[in-house]
Amino acid sequence: MGTLINIATVLMGGCFGLLFGSRLPERVRQTVIAGLGLFTAAIGLRMFLTTEHAIVVLASLLVGGLLGEWWRIEDGLRNLGAILERRFTSSGDKDTGEIVPGRSSNFVRGFLTASLVFCVGPMAILGSIEDGLTGNYQTLAIKSVLDGFGALAFSSMLGVGVLFSVIVIGVYQGGLTLLAAQAQSLITAPMQTEMTAAGGVILVGIAISSLLEIKPVRVGSFLPALLVAPILVAILDAIGILAKV
Repeated sequence: MGTLINIATVLMGGCFGLLFGSRLPERVRQTVIAGLGLFTAAIGLRMFLTTEHAIVVLASLLVGGLLGEWWRIEDGLRNLGAILERRFTSSGDKDTGEIVPGRSSNFVRGFLTASLVFCVGPMAILGSIEDGLTGNYQTLAIKSVLDGFGALAFSSMLGVGVLFSVIVIGVYQGGLTLLAAQAQSLITAPMQTEMTAAGGVILVGIAISSLLEIKPVRVGSFLPALLVAPILVAILDAIGILAKV
């Protein structure tokens, strides 16, 4: 139920942004996106500061980044966005089916940015687990409100690609909910702490790359760090050196 509510609010917020966002002056929309970027960076920093083992977060990001590049996660997300763009917009070449560079680049950017922002973070993980185990979707309901306003702002600036982030939300949060019982029995508090810290660094990367546009970062490639972090904590704890790092 929580994931369905989240999908509904993103669609509603995105549609409002598409319908009324164009009425806002360009400078206003840019300011809103910049505000979201600054807020995202601040949230990411706060999440990272919860870490008790910074070296674990660093190792998780490095190993996760290597795995992400090996699995070509960023390219996969971009390709999915491009496929959706060819299917649902007129920016593709009708004869070849290829995307014409520069004609609708905001579609992929909006899809990637919204997917990552809406799915990376402790609320998505904890809320999905809580929903799956107890049926209590309060955490995801709160997240849904935040995502709805985010979708409104994103879609007004980045276009219809933001709406298709609900695919990633459905698969990601829905999958976590279905696996909640198993995940809850495996993830300890220290694991959750370092996973949250790694997610915080990824959020900072999103702010720097997609929202504030300071420097391009292949943020999607770092998503495996969310899985690597708890595994590293479990390994270090098993060999008795977690407290020393």
